[in-house]
Amino acid sequence: MRGFLRIFSHLLLRSLNSHPCYRLSFLGYNATRRTKGNCVPELPEVETVRRGLQPVMEGRVVARVKVNRPDLRWPFPDRMADRITGRTVMLLRRRSKYILADLDSGETLIIHLGMSGRMQIDHTTPGQFHHSPPVAQKHDHVVFHMEDGTRIAFNDARRFGAMDLVQTSAVEQHWLIDKLGPEPLGNQFDESYLIDALKKKSSPIKSALLDQRVIAGLGNIYVCEVLFRTGISPKRKASNLNASRIESLVPAIRDVLNEAIESGGSSLRDHRQTNGELGYFQHQFAVYDREGEACQNECGSKIFRIVQSGRSSFYCPKCQR
Repeated sequence: MRGFLRIFSHLLLRSLNSHPCYRLSFLGYNATRRTKGNCVPELPEVETVRRGLQPVMEGRVVARVKVNRPDLRWPFPDRMADRITGRTVMLLRRRSKYILADLDSGETLIIHLGMSGRMQIDHTTPGQFHHSPPVAQKHDHVVFHMEDGTRIAFNDARRFGAMDLVQTSAVEQHWLIDKLGPEPLGNQFDESYLIDALKKKSSPIKSALLDQRVIAGLGNIYVCEVLFRTGISPKRKASNLNASRIESLVPAIRDVLNEAIESGGSSLRDHRQTNGELGYFQHQFAVYDREGEACQNECGSKIFRIVQSGRSSFYCPKCQR
């Protein structure tokens, strides 16, 4: 039964990684946009969380782990709490949309935020009794208590998140990671790589860029923004793009992702930074969720929305060819 659940979870999470974010509606003065569907955190949101966790986890000892349920997307690894307790987090890194915590035991904790997963940090100092202890929230499924008194809760209302514990040497062979393409902010991702990868793709450029085997971590929001910046229609066949247009995608992808990371990500529905604050890159969207609004290039056109492979694509038909 456990094996069946893992296989089922494998297939479902693969689908979840490319889940579309549908039409959004702006909510007054709230800093978030609320989707009709569910949005999976993309690379900038996960990187924002990793950066928030790094100062309180990396190089620190995990004093205690409290697991409040037997599973999330799939069952937790056997003796997960025991295997993490007392261990030092040697390195906190990210691969695509996964946070990887390398432990001094030679194992790595893989964390996937799912749709609504959050890592909430609460600081307390041992011996300072005038501070009220953090109040446990309803959906705090896994809580890490660090040796310095810091409390880190993995909160996930929908339970689409996941955790696994594997040998560090085998992380790249893990089924969540083994098929991933290069990191778009890494050295392996460059113009020559992308030209070679896209010349084999008969799909629209939008779909090709969302293929995690081509580029790891890119999602619907940021691909829409990248295509607008480069003036490329999401409908254009990937293999028909000439080299100069493909080359223009590389700096645009890096720029959009870096800007989003510096903005704390995009808070559409559930994303929060580790301090509980919202991201604010959603206020910088040029096309995403702006159907019917005037193009920011003042070309006289409005932003259109089409559906491609179940995902909403937002673009300017006049500026993007």
